[in-house]
Amino acid sequence: MTENVLDVRDVSVNIQGKKVLENINLTIQQGEVHVLFGPNGSGKSSLLMAILGFPSYKVTSGEIFFKGVNVTRLPINERVNLGMSVAFQNPPAIRGVKLGSIVNHLVSDSNKLAEITEKLRFPPEFLQRDVNLGFSGGEVKKSEILQITAQGGDFVMLDEPDSGVDVENLQVVGKVIDELFKERSGLIITHYGYILRYVNADEAHVLINGTIVCSGKPVRILGQILNEGYSWCMKCPKVIKAHQK
Repeated sequence: MTENVLDVRDVSVNIQGKKVLENINLTIQQGEVHVLFGPNGSGKSSLLMAILGFPSYKVTSGEIFFKGVNVTRLPINERVNLGMSVAFQNPPAIRGVKLGSIVNHLVSDSNKLAEITEKLRFPPEFLQRDVNLGFSGGEVKKSEILQITAQGGDFVMLDEPDSGVDVENLQVVGKVIDELFKERSGLIITHYGYILRYVNADEAHVLINGTIVCSGKPVRILGQILNEGYSWCMKCPKVIKAHQK
């Protein structure tokens, strides 16, 4: 029987007293990759933060289970220790901390590190630079993917991996992400869906105004969004059961 890696049950979330997510239900089984679409401000990143356990994202009702463990009240570090990892949309630059110091702490095998940087076409000399300091959009994405690949968690969350990246770098990053998901489960947040040109996903969901309004096959969901915009999702049933492309 396939186990659930992530099980979000009727979760509502507040930030500084304002409700940003309401009655979210999301189940990701082992080996599955899900995609979360939604317009700007719909609550996509808030859901990621709540799953990861950021304190300012208060779960006011419902529960979050990760690999069978109720993590609703657990701190971030304990969730990471259980196998969660995340690549943020806009990670900060960190002065005084070398990227290589972080990655070498995570990967002791220099050959493996060289293999990862080569696949990402990430210049080895960048490892000697402060984390994300002076990096271009594409370099920041590569830095994030490098770190989560080195981290080795078995559940990966990617926040807008296709934003701020040119076509060439998106192809490189997309192929590495697709390879990454051959061994891990995950959740990808995306607005335009460009990353799906390179990554195979099992299920898609649309989040609008803090609520998942529909779910279905990624190709079908993305096609409808591209053709009709997110207004189409407001007219669709709570759950789309037509799984044919």
